[in-house]
Amino acid sequence: MAAQPKSSARNRSSLHVKKGDRVKVISGKDKGAVGEIIAVDRERERVTVQGVNVVKRHRREQPTPTGTTQGGIIASEAPIHVSNVQLLVEVDGEEVVTRVGFKREEVTKRRPDGSEYKAFRSVRIARKTGEEI
Repeated sequence: MAAQPKSSARNRSSLHVKKGDRVKVISGKDKGAVGEIIAVDRERERVTVQGVNVVKRHRREQPTPTGTTQGGIIASEAPIHVSNVQLLVEVDGEEVVTRVGFKREEVTKRRPDGSEYKAFRSVRIARKTGEEI
């Protein structure tokens, strides 16, 4: 029987980082490394950061109908927990780490019939600068 992932309120909410964000690793073997997020797994609360947590796998050549796939030692990034990364924002030409906050903004939306109405949307803000991310 396979282990079921934990079901918590955290799994249904958004994470503080998104794909494409530039982050700094704040703990673990790659502490201090900076990279871009290339994948996000919300269910397991893990992110894959470019150039961080690189693992090597030994792979045998596999015959396929169109030929063979390359074998050998293949290096790729493995996911790390989202709590081990912190968002980087640019302040006065240099990158600094910041916490992420959320702010509700009022926006005007348009219905298919052309009428407009007011609604709210959530935006991420950098706590250090107060600017929208």
